[in-house]
Amino acid sequence: MSAVKFFGGLLVGAVVLVGLGYMVVNQRKADDKVLAQQNEAASVPAVSVVHPTPTSPDDDVVVPGSTQAFAEAGIYARTSGYLKAWHADLGARVKAGQLLAEIDTPETDLELAQVRATRQQLAASLELAKSSAARWEELRKSDAVSQQELDERKAAVTQQQATLAASDANIRRLEELASYRKVYAPFAGVITKRNVDTGALVTAGNTAQQQLFYLAQTTPLRVFVSLPEGYAAGVKPGLAAWLEVPQYPGRKIVGTVTRTAEVIDPATRTLLTQIDVPNTDAALMPGAYVQVHLKMTVTMERLQIPINTLLFRAEGLRVAIVDSQNAVHLQPISIGRDFGTTVEVLQGLSVTDWLVLNPSDSLADKQTVHPQRPATEGATKK
Repeated sequence: MSAVKFFGGLLVGAVVLVGLGYMVVNQRKADDKVLAQQNEAASVPAVSVVHPTPTSPDDDVVVPGSTQAFAEAGIYARTSGYLKAWHADLGARVKAGQLLAEIDTPETDLELAQVRATRQQLAASLELAKSSAARWEELRKSDAVSQQELDERKAAVTQQQATLAASDANIRRLEELASYRKVYAPFAGVITKRNVDTGALVTAGNTAQQQLFYLAQTTPLRVFVSLPEGYAAGVKPGLAAWLEVPQYPGRKIVGTVTRTAEVIDPATRTLLTQIDVPNTDAALMPGAYVQVHLKMTVTMERLQIPINTLLFRAEGLRVAIVDSQNAVHLQPISIGRDFGTTVEVLQGLSVTDWLVLNPSDSLADKQTVHPQRPATEGATKK
């Protein structure tokens, strides 16, 4: 009986030990599971996210540009000779048709005198041919000369008339050439270069070495700017603009859009636009750097995002978007203007996207994260 009790006690002890071991194993499994979950949670980075901010459609678009003369041209000699005198120097403001220089052309003058003397000889020969033909015509009536001889005399008159006409044409050519001795301004403007001095030999032609003056029309001026494609639909001729110039701080110089290229440049995705500025006080000079302001309504949706949401990758500019499953997507975007702390986004985002702030360089596409939304967003969702 005592043996039965002994073995019964051993059995009960064994069962207790097995139960305790089973409990210990289960507790260790539960602890390992919790630890694994904690490690997994710790391996998923927490990131702060924000929404893009929409921009008002009415905007003051600011683009850089440079002023250009409304018209400019190099002034060259149309006849060869020696510069007799110049009447406009560097910086001189001239009117259209104003005398700029005079050229002494002795060879042209002598050639003109020679062809005029030759014309007198030809005119005398023509009169003789005419009188001879008239006499032979009278003699033909009495059959004193043949019809062949009369026709030859008439042909001589025609030939002399043609020779005289050719001489007159040559005289007109030389007279026109001689008129180029005086060089006039083709339009009103300012002399920006004078490349010759009195006594210099000039040759007719438009080679760089023979340029006498360079003339630029500065009233009005033209400004060419390249507008991003997103603004192309909003710019039309007649749109008001104003210029901001560094040398005149605080001053607004008014201009007007006069024309556009009407085509988007495929290389830069911009629209070439011309703005005319009256410049009646000659405050602006050609070649000056300006900031052009255009007040216009933009039809496309434009967003602004913080500058610290941008990722500069080898494949191009990206932002990290967190989807509803807390997975990251690296989204390519097209940006517009840079406002310092924010940039304008023209393509690639919507106002409902969540963007990662200060994304790390190691952030990968489809990586899981814990988004930390702004407090106002969380309060709204509750």
